[in-house]
Amino acid sequence: MARIAMIGAGSVVFCKTLVNDILATEALQDSEICLMNRTKPKLDRIEAFVKRMVREGGLPATVTATQDRRAALDGADYVIVMIQVGGVEAFRLDYEIPLEFGVDQCIGDSLGPGGVFRGLRTIPVLLDIARDMEQLCPRGLMLNYANPMAANGFALGRATRVGFVGLCHGVQTTLDLISRYVGVPKSEIEFLCAGINHMAWFLTLKDRRDGRDLYPILRENVEKPAYYVNEKVRAEVMRHFGYFMTESTGHLSEYLPWFRSSSRALARYCDQPAFGGASGAYYTYCAMLAEKYRDVDYLTLESPRLAPRSVEYCSYILEAMQTDRPFRLNGNVRNDGYIGNLPPGCCVEVPVYVDGGGLHPVRVGNLPPQLAALNRSNIAVQELVVEAALTGEPEYAMQAIAIDPLTAAVCTLAEVRDMTRQMLAAEREWLPPFEGRTLAARPLIDVAPGTIGVDVPLDPALAIANRFGQLAEREVAAVK
Repeated sequence: MARIAMIGAGSVVFCKTLVNDILATEALQDSEICLMNRTKPKLDRIEAFVKRMVREGGLPATVTATQDRRAALDGADYVIVMIQVGGVEAFRLDYEIPLEFGVDQCIGDSLGPGGVFRGLRTIPVLLDIARDMEQLCPRGLMLNYANPMAANGFALGRATRVGFVGLCHGVQTTLDLISRYVGVPKSEIEFLCAGINHMAWFLTLKDRRDGRDLYPILRENVEKPAYYVNEKVRAEVMRHFGYFMTESTGHLSEYLPWFRSSSRALARYCDQPAFGGASGAYYTYCAMLAEKYRDVDYLTLESPRLAPRSVEYCSYILEAMQTDRPFRLNGNVRNDGYIGNLPPGCCVEVPVYVDGGGLHPVRVGNLPPQLAALNRSNIAVQELVVEAALTGEPEYAMQAIAIDPLTAAVCTLAEVRDMTRQMLAAEREWLPPFEGRTLAARPLIDVAPGTIGVDVPLDPALAIANRFGQLAEREVAAVK
């Protein structure tokens, strides 16, 4: 019997999906499920609903609920994390303040100013959970769904000893799209996918029935307007960098400087509604749901009858570990040599085999250099987010935003500093590592027209080099 702690169970829609998957898995139906959430009303609702699922399904599972995280973690075999620190209100600030400075985000949960601040709010809580696990369930496995996935995994791999894997459904859902684009059933596509979360690359695509390379078909179809229009940003990146990646146009448009940094780019590449690139699409969606169900129990509208398992990896991992029947997934793990040309210790998304012995990530080797370069542009931001979260140093937070590819394309350093100061002040209640610390102001220095610079003597060696340069210029001019 597995003991499963679900942290952040008040995320009722997602929690319901994962619980359904667990209860729909025969090998997990006798599990002990402990639901944990900070706020009691949501916890009471999900507890009552899950108990109905168990009761009406005639299942042997036991269900408990608690607001005490340590009680939930005590003796857990698996710890499923689905927290969102600060909720919709913090998310609003992540979107609205950067927009005032010209940084237009569609999703804002993984990179950019929104992703940076979500990381600053989330990493300290994840590390607290991990430290509790080290005491209460040191052999337990953390299955993390909280974003920003890569920055969170970077921090976990650096600051804790607990076993963890970060889970996302980008690979599964992108494979659905590729299947339609190449006309081959998803189950018949053999692939290798690796990189970082929300920017992993399908390195190979083959028809397992005859070994055909499917990339030529994909590349040919992406050139057709009817295919291209569905995923303009992903398609455009593949046209120029050679490979298709795992995240939607809305996400990918934020991770690179070319698609949201001007009105003409937004109009051309991000003109699809909702998550196809619209400004603030994900925040708007979350805010709409929060308002719609503010006084309504969403779960009263749902059937407690078990549904088929979703594509989420969680239940399949638990099943493989409980039964020792191997399962392959793409998971987010510490880079201990799995991708050779990405930084050691960062968080990478690679194929992972899981069985009764645990997780077994695959060594992929080097990515094509252009793909590694794009990944590293995001990893650089993630590294500074981790430094900021671990040290509480506001300068690191500002510097993370300053080197973010999209922000760097539209803001000056002075604007980045002002934006970060505003966000730190507005989100202070969710940022305990920064308590009592402020980001120093750096007012603009006005230089009046005609200002003459201070006369600074050159180093003798530089003076000699400069003299030779002037002589060379005169000689070239004389020859001409």
